[in-house]
Amino acid sequence: MTGRSSAKARATRARILEAARRKLGREPDSSLGEIAEAAGVARRTLYEHFAGRAALVEGLAADIGEAVRRASAVARAPAPDAVTALAHFVLTLWPVGDRYRTLIALAHRDLGPDRIDALLGPARDTVTGILADGQRQGVFHTAVPPGPLGRALEAHLLALLDSVNSGLWTDDGTAAATAALIAVGVAPDLAAATVHHLRPSR
Repeated sequence: MTGRSSAKARATRARILEAARRKLGREPDSSLGEIAEAAGVARRTLYEHFAGRAALVEGLAADIGEAVRRASAVARAPAPDAVTALAHFVLTLWPVGDRYRTLIALAHRDLGPDRIDALLGPARDTVTGILADGQRQGVFHTAVPPGPLGRALEAHLLALLDSVNSGLWTDDGTAAATAALIAVGVAPDLAAATVHHLRPSR
């Protein structure tokens, strides 16, 4: 395969994965034919890259998992306190939130909880660590342990993201980060000030 044809194949594969992400994120039961149409390729072209639905979903999951891993690595940058760390985490993950949501949508039908945990583990471990630090620092409430609190926060943020995707709301992550801080026990004024400090242009 020449360099030009290899680059074209990679671009086609990326286009198919992006179409699959959009379609399966909205409609988990979408067929391969519908995904091929959304990608603007023939169905046989899709099969040249992915042997079937399972291969396509696994390719999509790996792609999304890598995006989440990269964002989580950025979000683990040192912060002066847990409030700032959590705000930074949400602001960093928000741009890849739609991918995160797609993985959750595929969990029951295609991937299973173990595969989801492996892919989302970096993000979940990061936020659990931040919540544990915040509870030790006395800045987050302690009514719920860090692990379950992190899952509750994940559901909260996914619901906000779904509102953005459905057109009910518009947010670049600023309001979501503020709401996340308030949800774990930070005073509203401090939550808003912390996010504003991280997003000074707003």
